[in-house]
Amino acid sequence: MRALTLAAALLTLAIAAPGFSQTLPPVARAVSLSGPRVGATFLSQGVVDKLSERNIYTGSVISQFGWQIEKQFFSTSSDITAVTELVGLLGGLEESLAIPSLTWLVGVRTRHGTEFGVGPNVTPAGAALAIAGGVTFRYGVLNVPINVAYVPAKAGPRVTILSGFSLRGRR
Repeated sequence: MRALTLAAALLTLAIAAPGFSQTLPPVARAVSLSGPRVGATFLSQGVVDKLSERNIYTGSVISQFGWQIEKQFFSTSSDITAVTELVGLLGGLEESLAIPSLTWLVGVRTRHGTEFGVGPNVTPAGAALAIAGGVTFRYGVLNVPINVAYVPAKAGPRVTILSGFSLRGRR
């Protein structure tokens, strides 16, 4: 009986040997690319009207100031990196307003800095889906993104242009 158990164990190891020789995928590493953002949002008349229904009176162009929390959560030796971003903004400060906006994007970035993402956007004008794209320029450890986001909301579309910076570093 002992010989039969030993033979079964050796046979199992022999069959499993090809599995031990497989290469493992690269270990994913998280990289924080968070930083301040500044820009402008262009509001359609429908969005301006929707805001005025909530007693928020503004023009069709408002400033944006905020912070972007960004994590690179998957990267390989190929050109594509997966990222997720949470962008919190206050708009209209030049008009003594503080119109909040929160956007969560999930997307991809190429090795050359071109990026694309999509996700929900919530503002006092309502909730909608944001579609964003842009490019990040790298200068050593400094990243300078330039992004354009389009939000086709029920009240009307809005377009935001943002830039800022982040320092590339592992967290």
